[in-house]
Amino acid sequence: MDSGNQQTAQQAALQYHEHPKPGKLEIRATKPMANQRDLSLAYSPGVAEACLEIKADPAAAARYTTRGNLVAVISNGTAVLGLGNIGALASKPVMEGKAVLFKKFANIDCFDIEVNESDPVKLAEIVTSLEPTFGAINLEDIKAPDCFIVERLCRERMKIPVFHDDQHGTAIVVGAAATNALLVAGKKFEDIKIVSTGGGAAGIACLNMLLKLGARRENVWLCDIHGLVYSGREQDMNPEKAAYAQASDLRTLDQVIDGADLFLGLSGPGVLTPDMVKRMAADPIVFALANPNPEISPEDARAADPSVIIATGRSDYPNQVNNVLCFPFIFRGALDVGATVINDAMQIACVEGIAALARASSSAEAAAAYQGERLSFGRNYLIPKAFDPRLLAIVAGAVAQAAMESGVATRPVEDIEAYKAALNQSVFRSAFIMRRVFEVAHTGERRVVFAEGEDERVLHAAHAMVQEGVGRPILIGRPEVIESRCERDAIPLVAGRDFELVNPENDPRYRDYWGTYHTIMQRRGVTPDLARAIMRTNTTAIGAVMVQRGDADSLICGTFGQYLWHLNYVRQVLGTPKLRPVGALSLMIHEKGVTFIADTQVHPEPCAQEIADVVIAAARHVRRFGLAPKIALCSHSQFGNLDTDSGRRMRAALEILDGQSLDFEYEGEMHSDAALDPDVRARLFPNSRFTGVANVLVFANTDAASGARNIIKSIAGGLEVGPILMGMGNRAQIVTPSITARGLLNIAALAGAPVQSYG
Repeated sequence: MDSGNQQTAQQAALQYHEHPKPGKLEIRATKPMANQRDLSLAYSPGVAEACLEIKADPAAAARYTTRGNLVAVISNGTAVLGLGNIGALASKPVMEGKAVLFKKFANIDCFDIEVNESDPVKLAEIVTSLEPTFGAINLEDIKAPDCFIVERLCRERMKIPVFHDDQHGTAIVVGAAATNALLVAGKKFEDIKIVSTGGGAAGIACLNMLLKLGARRENVWLCDIHGLVYSGREQDMNPEKAAYAQASDLRTLDQVIDGADLFLGLSGPGVLTPDMVKRMAADPIVFALANPNPEISPEDARAADPSVIIATGRSDYPNQVNNVLCFPFIFRGALDVGATVINDAMQIACVEGIAALARASSSAEAAAAYQGERLSFGRNYLIPKAFDPRLLAIVAGAVAQAAMESGVATRPVEDIEAYKAALNQSVFRSAFIMRRVFEVAHTGERRVVFAEGEDERVLHAAHAMVQEGVGRPILIGRPEVIESRCERDAIPLVAGRDFELVNPENDPRYRDYWGTYHTIMQRRGVTPDLARAIMRTNTTAIGAVMVQRGDADSLICGTFGQYLWHLNYVRQVLGTPKLRPVGALSLMIHEKGVTFIADTQVHPEPCAQEIADVVIAAARHVRRFGLAPKIALCSHSQFGNLDTDSGRRMRAALEILDGQSLDFEYEGEMHSDAALDPDVRARLFPNSRFTGVANVLVFANTDAASGARNIIKSIAGGLEVGPILMGMGNRAQIVTPSITARGLLNIAALAGAPVQSYG
């Protein structure tokens, strides 16, 4: 990196830490604190009740306090990243960063604690005294051999997990990477020669882990800055190093590297030379983990031996050995079952979970986060990426199960699969609200045709459909394009086996399809030649014809282009006197729950009858999610206080609804705040027939509806499911270009069962 870029990066890092407020953490209340009653419950006198419950049963602390989800990240700053002994205060940005990672990846709350204490015994005493506050302890950046002493003493004295991540987190990820590297190389742990550089905490822990996985101690050659660790050596030794001493006359890395199957580097730059790589065994495995500059660059290693399998600690190369793959998830599993320790069984389960995930096909979310990288198991993809959302359920679930099976769980979960499902729901925010929809979709075999079958998001969604068992995907697209994109993105889809392919350039049904389209459209200006052209080029029209002819049950389109353009062809081909587009319903998932918004797409300025139709259709669709509809008709006018166009249309719609026997709550016209706040509504209109908080907001035009939808998405961090096209009997769904692969899977699940299946 040149000096100009380095200065820019440094300034960006400092700006990041300083603004908009200093640091990376804050504390937020999880309970309301709005009035005197809240105060009396949160503090005196109500807090005494929780105190007494915990005094009677210490385990109750997990019920009434944050302790069961609270980790301390503790350091004395004696070995901070590549910065060395910079002191406790200077280590604080790192510890804050670690706490942020806990929250981001596993929703674990953290306090970072920096301690001015270099004596390992005294530091251990300080840590053990904090046991009442925390559910687990993460020791961080403590120099070797002090870290061994601190961790041993804390484990002996504490009844909560104590985990030195620099040791065990690194070891677990190295273990997972080594497991898969050996699979690629066709070798076994018990047969390989291992040469390691670095006798610090991480290096020793990695070797210990490799032994647990099957490596033989006599095949391990440990070197440090002074050369080989050999029997009888006295310089810079400790019991942890001595355990790997070799009875040998060899003294240097250069002398012991010959025939090595695995080089494990946790030392410094340039330690491993290209000549050494050439003298390693066939298909050598090189883990050059020194940061920021590895023991050998991947380019130099591959130049020395093109068959080398290499991993580094850097994010700009494949196979980054990163502790974030481990520590959030091993703590999540340990905390959730009330583990008293993180034992070998839990660590091995973590290794196996990480390794197995890399061997599985990549997720759409990981592919989106790492665009341009081929996430397919092999030499360049030994371990999953940090932002793969499946890590939480797979790894934490495996750890929790291992804790229970090894007898260290004080709060075992009754159903491990339900626990994993709950973890997935915390990652995929739509999982909980979509659960009932997926259950119904699993029972059906509906054929869902995707108009834009070449889109990478569609390919990921189709693969997820196959895995989840929610319908049978049909993809419209050119076979060579679909095949090449599946290959590029490592999506294991095979035409004929996993999906039906419709090639618009060469499909045997082409004559039937354009004939059907011409029959439908011949009195609307469509000639045979135009019908032929449309059935070659317009995939939305092709998909609609497939549904109309019974070759598919539902169409999904709209990953590019304007909504109303797609709607035109859906209406043309699939519209009937009984099936017509009523409106688009957007399900918005946000911090406080879910809110449905309509009509976000179909009717720019709906008349009273169209508004009433939207209300009735929305009620039917809301029930698909297991919710009771509570629908508010929203406008600028509030309970008749303004004689505006929107108010008049809403009042007329209310009269239409009142003339029918409807079995759900609705009210209007009103402002959105009155719909969402019962206290405001009671003050403005005490005789409202509406109770509680509205979960459906129906607006007087698409500008207001789509505006509300976008504000919730952009400012409140809302997640959209939909838009859901109402009125077409689930025969067509039109998405928007911003949809994700997960969003397409949700729509496919909605398309995977008829609306009437929900009752």
